[in-house]
Amino acid sequence: MRSFNGIWIPAVCVIIVLGLIQVTGCGKKTPLDLPEKPGQAMAAPENVKAVVTDTHLTLTWTHEPDPKDAVLAPAYFEVSMAMPEDCEGCPFVFQTVGQVDMPRMVFEMSLPDTTRSLYFRVQAVGENDVRSEYSSTVLVEEN
Repeated sequence: MRSFNGIWIPAVCVIIVLGLIQVTGCGKKTPLDLPEKPGQAMAAPENVKAVVTDTHLTLTWTHEPDPKDAVLAPAYFEVSMAMPEDCEGCPFVFQTVGQVDMPRMVFEMSLPDTTRSLYFRVQAVGENDVRSEYSSTVLVEEN
C-alpha cells in the first residue's frame, strides 16, 4: 500500500496543476459579443469622398439602412483620422476627430500643417452605442 501512495499523490498533483493551467488560459480577454437579432444591426456608411481646398477638408458619405440585415437608424456618425507612423509597417492608430448628427452626412475640418498623408473613415452610431462596421478608408494626401 505504501508504494501505491507514493505514485498516487504526485499523479494527482500533476493533474491538478495541468487543470489549473488549462483553466487560466493566456489571460487575454476578448470583447463581449452582444446577442444580435436578425435585422437589429446598422449598415456602414458608404461612398465616402474627400475634397481638399487649400488646407480645408470636406468629407461626404451616404447611408442606407439594409431592409433585411441592418434596419437600425444611426443617431450620429463618428469620423476618425489616422496619420501613418514614421516606421514602416507600423499600424495606423485611428482617433475620433468629429461627430456629425443625423441626417447630415458632411464633415469639415482644417487640415494639420504636415506633409503627410491622412486616412479617414466613418462609422454610424445609434442608440445604446450600437455601432456599424467602419466605412472604407479614404486617403487624403497633403501637398
